[in-house]
Formats: sequence, structure tokens, C-alpha cells
Amino acid sequence: MTVPRSTLRLQLHRGFTFDDALAHVDYFAALGVSHLYLSPITASVPGSLHGYDTIDYARVNPELGGEAALLRLADAVHARQMGLIADIVPNHMGIAGGHNGWWLDILEWGRHGTYARHFDIDWHSPDPALRGKVLAPCLGAPYGQALSAGRITLSFDAGQGRFFACYAEHRFPICPIDYPQILRAATQTAPAALAALADRFDGLTTQPEHRERAQAALEAMRAFAAEHGAKPFDAALEAYSPGTPASRERLHRLLERQFFRLAWWRTAADEVNWRRFFDIGTLAAVRTERAEVFDAVHALVLRLFAQGVIDGVRVDHVDGLVDPREYCQRLREKLAEREAERPPQLDRSRAYVVVEKILARGEALPADWGVDGTTGYDFMSDVGALLHDPQGEAALTAAWAELSGSRETFADAAREARRKILAENLSAELDRAARGLHRIARENPSTRDFTFSAIRRAVSELAVHFPVYRMYPAAGVRTAADDAYFRQALNAARSALAHGDHDVLAFVDASLGGQREPGAADGAPPSRERRTAATLFAQLTAPLAAKAIEDTTFYRYGRLLSRNEVGADPSEFALSVDGFHEANLERARRFPYALVATATHDHKRGEDVRARLAVLSEIADEWTAKLRAWSTLNAPHRRASSSPSPIGLSTPCTPLPGPAPDWAPGPAAEAMLYQTLVGAWPYELDHADADAVQGFAERVAQWQLKAAREAKRQTSWHAPDEAYEAASRAFLFDILAPQRREGFLQELSSFVARVERAGAINSLLQTILRMTSPGVPDLYQGAELWDFSLVDPDNRRPVDFGRRSAWLVDTPPSEQLHNWRDGRVKLGIVHRALTLRAVSPALFLEGSYIPLTVSGTRARHAIAFARQHGDAYAIVIATRLSASLLPESGDLPLVDPSAWEDTSIELPAALAGRALFDCLSPAARKADQAGRVYLREALSALPVALLVEEGVPVTAQ
Repeated sequence: MTVPRSTLRLQLHRGFTFDDALAHVDYFAALGVSHLYLSPITASVPGSLHGYDTIDYARVNPELGGEAALLRLADAVHARQMGLIADIVPNHMGIAGGHNGWWLDILEWGRHGTYARHFDIDWHSPDPALRGKVLAPCLGAPYGQALSAGRITLSFDAGQGRFFACYAEHRFPICPIDYPQILRAATQTAPAALAALADRFDGLTTQPEHRERAQAALEAMRAFAAEHGAKPFDAALEAYSPGTPASRERLHRLLERQFFRLAWWRTAADEVNWRRFFDIGTLAAVRTERAEVFDAVHALVLRLFAQGVIDGVRVDHVDGLVDPREYCQRLREKLAEREAERPPQLDRSRAYVVVEKILARGEALPADWGVDGTTGYDFMSDVGALLHDPQGEAALTAAWAELSGSRETFADAAREARRKILAENLSAELDRAARGLHRIARENPSTRDFTFSAIRRAVSELAVHFPVYRMYPAAGVRTAADDAYFRQALNAARSALAHGDHDVLAFVDASLGGQREPGAADGAPPSRERRTAATLFAQLTAPLAAKAIEDTTFYRYGRLLSRNEVGADPSEFALSVDGFHEANLERARRFPYALVATATHDHKRGEDVRARLAVLSEIADEWTAKLRAWSTLNAPHRRASSSPSPIGLSTPCTPLPGPAPDWAPGPAAEAMLYQTLVGAWPYELDHADADAVQGFAERVAQWQLKAAREAKRQTSWHAPDEAYEAASRAFLFDILAPQRREGFLQELSSFVARVERAGAINSLLQTILRMTSPGVPDLYQGAELWDFSLVDPDNRRPVDFGRRSAWLVDTPPSEQLHNWRDGRVKLGIVHRALTLRAVSPALFLEGSYIPLTVSGTRARHAIAFARQHGDAYAIVIATRLSASLLPESGDLPLVDPSAWEDTSIELPAALAGRALFDCLSPAARKADQAGRVYLREALSALPVALLVEEGVPVTAQ
């Protein structure tokens, strides 16, 4: 099996292609990673910066250099004994801009199209206007307005020989059965030629047996256009011009006959009749559960695996699929079938497969999926929580309640957000799930009077209270794990619903895989209708959780933003050392090859932003006092959020009482802004450097706008309040203006200096834990130096790999501690740890994980564990919760050795009296005869240590 020792995630796009990655392969190899982990490589919407909007599964993205460039990169990494892992997107495709051939086929031919069953479309919509049609919610205004304004037009593409309805960048193919009428509208200017073309299309239907004739007619028209150009068709287009009432009506009637219904984008939430990715109207869900669709989606990936180009895959958004268990098992089976085709030097190696999956605390990834684990959000949450001091929770909770004007918990805020998302963003998906159950109810006399509205209420409450992303029924029946979570939601829903709806709720419970169908024999599988209902419910709760929590509540609830991260639950403020050990032991037992990450392309804040913000939990009283002081200091710069004045002329105002004052940015947003400024302030930023502060402010302003719209309170993506947004931006730039360099800017800079050393220690702690904990460490591009990025697109800025390469040296990281602010000490720790993993791979991939006892005066300020494989050991020791231990006058992120006093680590008995060497520092440490190592010695050069026995190579060979 190909198990990576470590991976490095690269975000590919037209500005960073396969050849750009190729230029840095020597650096990646020298750093010590074994595999490059590539963002999606299939063809995506032109200009895409992320690749998750695939338009053609069969082609390597030409904007990345195409397959030839991918092969060049593969050859280069293989020559350095490295490999490639590819990100795949089996759940959805991009449909914007008329680039997706599968989707265009559906728009052109409807449910008789070749690819009609490739997408999850409800062709039998309860809305008569949508039966047999696909809703196309792309218009920026109601349909009638867009049509009257002339924004919807008929065009002819001479290169394709086809007519299209066009709106902005969108193109919708006209069904060829309407071509005769269009062409004959131009017979006055070119009667013979166009009439002959029209004759070719006469009598066509959408039935498959007419498709060959239709293609021949289209080819004839393309040939005619190639010879004569588009001008002969101008008269036909003029007949359907929106410029006159008569021609506009003709265009309207033509559009009404098509298999798409152009609509205002706002209609999507209520009426969309095809499954989307979350609530994104440009990403359409693919029916990968169908064998022919699965094969089409994976043909390229399977071929690249068979050829030895890639060694495995990361499956994006596995929770969106109909049956993740069945999908993963099928993927594993298909990959296994191709193993024998791989090059001989790969020795029939088994594919590495991980899935993007959010796990709640205590939720287990099912063992029967046949995957190697998740992409690491669970570890990111664990290590993030470990950095927090539980003693600061009460003070920070009280301060947030005071500043935000609300005492709601995170759970309260999440439920409120779930209700909002269901009502405003996923109403169509809720309707679809309820209709599936309503159809079941109508089939039985005892339930046929349960109304659609009552069932919808019950489903809504279940979804609002569902504690995990989704359930995974086996053969349509809830598993024991599913049932435990379902019961939590069921009890909460029962409390929320009126008593009259309890019978309906019981029916919903039974129908969603809860019990045998009435009249069914023992052991009989659920009917197709019940399996479909369970699927629709699962495909409702997953996007609801993501949109309501990650993309809404994380931007509303700001007790401490370091816990508002993908995969984390902000209700869980901190994790004990024992809790962290338990999570590592569980991963080692169940999924020893899962990815472990501390940064991803989806993170809300860079790993070092979170590490610094975690320090605030250690100085909660000091921080809350600072928040109040800054709020008072900057009150004169607040703006009336409804002011129509330009940014520079907005009228300052004083804060108003209550939770929703009419000033920008508002108390909750202002409190979160201060955390962002503290957390993301770069080490090298001088508060007196006006240009540098301006650049920083622009980055934060980008985050501020996204945060405000995601919060969906004063403004949103769907209904932007430009006055509020402008006023909020003005507040930010006012408080960071050059004239504040002796005021707030000085205050901010001084406070960052107060917490930056403890933040750096946290950063190095999570770095060494990621490198040495059970699993495969994943490094997000560029995060080997300090990562003070914010949410995308900020976390996808260009990476200076040249600087990183120049700074990569074989000297001990401890020698870089004196210039720690440039990040080279972090780079050195990553490099040394990866080198050790390369020379002792079994120690970390297969070795035992042994929690070590820390005892003594400062025991709560350290964590330690051992990795063991046979006679080989590695001892990891790291500083935590360091703010109270650091000397006020010092400049290094290092606890003075004397401060550790008698604190020591109890080593495994086999190491008693044996000399140990610190990979990160040249000093040797020797365990005493009792098998103890004292932290005053082990952590004298760096805040972290990685001890091995002498003789183990720790530099590049």
C-alpha cells in the first residue's frame, strides 16, 4: 500500500500550474514530504481559483497545463521517490457560463438528454411550470424585468451552429425542435438556404431515436455557418429581439418552450428542482450512485492511478453523496481492480484514500467504508482545543455576553442559524425531503391524513436539532450509531413541536429507517420510497450543518475566534492533555493513516492566527479589560450604519443601547474585529509604517466584508446592505489610520507584543504535535513559515517557495530561535521532524503511541508522549499554556529553564539511564536511573523537543 509519510497540499490554478509546482519539486523533496497533495486536477470552469467546479471529468485541466504537464510533474516527483495524491470531486459539477457539456445537453434536450440521469433533478416537480424543466436561477432581476430590459437575448454561435439564449455570461442552448420556426423567421433575406436548413429540423422530437438525425441537421447548419458566417442568421435573431413588444413576446414564447426556465436568482432557495452543492446555484449535484455515472466521473482518476501517475485520492464532500459507505467501498474496489496495471516498481501498491468529513466529538468514522481516514479536521480541532486554558472560559463567556448584548450560547446561536438557513437558503431542499415522506404517508390509511405542512414542520425540527452532519443508513435502516444521534434530534424536536404534531413526528421517525414498514415481513428491506426519504433527509442535514454552523454561526458567535474553525465545536472551549491523548490513541487504533492537519484551504484562520488567539484564554481578564478599553477609545469612529454618505464623510455616532444598535460595525462585529487584528498582525509589521498598515487593513477589510455577509444579520450575500458595509469599512480604516499611530495603533501593536511569544510557542507546539502524532501529517502550502492568513481567498495568496527554499538548512532549529519572528525556527522544526519520519517511517506510521506522565510544579504547562516501534523510540515534549511562565523582559518564545522547577517526564522503563539526543537542538539529554527527564533540561533551547537515541540521523542525507 502507498501510505504517505507526509503530504504537502498545493492549490493549483492558472496562476500556479503543474509546471509552477514542478519548479519547486527540489524544495518539496528537501523539506521531507513524501507526497504532493493536489487540489482538483480535472477541467473546471475557466478562471477557477479552486478547481471544485469541474466541467469535464475526462480531461486534466488545460489551465493547469493539461495532462502533459501533469505527467512532467509526476515524473519529477517520482524521480525523487515522492508521489502524488489527487483531490477528486464526485458530488457536484460546475454549470456556470455554458462550459459543462453534460449540463448543456440537459438544457437542450430535457429529460430525454443523454445525461439527464447524471444529475439529481426532480423532473416531476409539484410546480406545473417546472415539470420536465430545469430551473435556471441566474437572472439578476425578476424574469419579466430582465426580459423587458433586453438583457435576455437570442444569439447564434457560428462555430457550433447552434442557437442560444444568453444572459450575461450564461448561455442556454435552444432545443433543435424549435429551429425551423426560428430559421423561417428570416426567409425574407435568405429564403432558399435557411429554408433548406429549416427543413432538416422539421418533425424532430426529443426522443432518442431522433438524436442521430438532429446531430446531422446541426452539423449541416454548422457547415453552412462555417462557409457563410453568422450574418445570414441576423434576420432570424432580429425576429426574436427583445427590442419591440412583438419580437419580445416571440422570444418569451420560445423560452417558455425550452427545457429550462430562466428565473431570478432569488427563486432558487424556494423553487430549485435539482440538488445543489450547499446553496450554490452554479454547482449541480451528480448522481454518482449510478454505475454509469460513477464510471464516467472516475475514469480519468482510475487511469492515472493505473499508470502510476497518482497514488491515491482525497474525496471531497463525501457527505453529499447518496450513500457514502457504498461509494467508498465501490471506489476502493475499482482502485483495487487497477492495481495490477501499475508500473512494476510500484509493486501493485494499494491506493491511499481519505475523505473530507467533519466529525463531532465522539462521532466515529465508520470502519466499513474501506478508507484510510479523514482529511484531518478532527485533529485540527483536537490540537486547537489543547492550546486553550479552561480557566479562561467563564471570563470570556461573560465578556462576550456583555459586549454582544446577548447571552445565547453557541448551541443557541447555531439553532437560530439553522432555522434561518432552512427558511431562506434551503427551503427547496426541505420541501423535497418533506415531499418524499408525504408520498409515503399517502400510501397508508393510518397516515394519509398527515399533511405536507405537518410533515415539513417535523422534518424541519429534526434537521434543526440534528447533532451531526448526517446519518448513514445501511440498506435503508438506521445503524446503532445513526439511531443514537437521531434520538437526540427526535427528543429535541418533540419538545419543540406542538403536541398535535407528535404523531406525525413518530411517523417521520419510523419512515427514516427507524422501524419496519407496516405489513412488511421480518428482515424485509425498506421500500425504495423509504430509502429515498432517508437519503433526502441526510442530504438536507449535511448542507444545513455546514451553512448554518461554518458559514453563519462562526461569524456571529465570537467568544474566542480561535475555536471557530472548520471541524471544531466552539462549545468545546478546551481539551485536556488526557483528552488529547485519548483522541490520538483512538486514531492510532482505528485509522493510523488518516491525515492530520492544522491548516487547510478551507480554514477560517491560519494556524498561527489561532495559536496566538488561544493565548487570550490564559489572560482572559486582561484581554476583556483591553476589549472594553478599545471599545471606548474607538467609539468616536463608529458610523451610522444607515448613512448614505460616502465613506470619508460618514457621521460619527455614539453607541446605542440594546443588542442591535444602528451603528457600524456593531458590538459583536467590533469585538470580533479586534480579535482578528490581534490574531493576524504579522510579526514584521511596524505600526508606524503607514503603507504596510494600509496593506494589512485591506486584507482585514476583505475578511470583514465576508464575515459580515456570512453572518447574515446586517448584510448578506443575497441582500447586501452597502451603507452598513461601507460604514464598517470606514471604521476599520479610521482606527488603523496613520494619525492613530500614537493611539490605537500603538495600543494594538503593544498588545500583540504582549501575546506574540506565547502565541509562537503555541504555534511550535501544534507543529510538533502534527508531525509526530498518529496519522500522516499534512502541510498546507506555505504554512511551514508563520501562517497569519484569514479565510479564503486570503489563505490562497501566492506562496514564496523560493524564500522557503533559501531558508531551508540542516542546522538545528534551535539556532534560529534568536530570529524567531521570521519563521525559520518553525521551518526548521518541520524539516527535522519530516527527516526523522523519512529515516524511521515505521516508528511513526506503525509505532505505538504512549502518553507520558508529566509531574511537578508546572505539570499542567507541558505535554509529552512517546512513539515506539520495536527498540526504537521518539519522545515528544512540548510547552503549553506558557503566558504565565514567560519573563516580562524577555524577547524569546522560551520559558526560562529555572521556571520549570522540578517538572519532569517519566519515560518508558526501557529508556532509563540511556542517552537521548534532541533532533531540534544539539544538546544531549540523559534520562536518570529512575527514567525521568527534567523539563529545565529538555526545554532549555526550544519550547519543544523531539528526543531519539544517539545515532539516528536527523539531517538530510
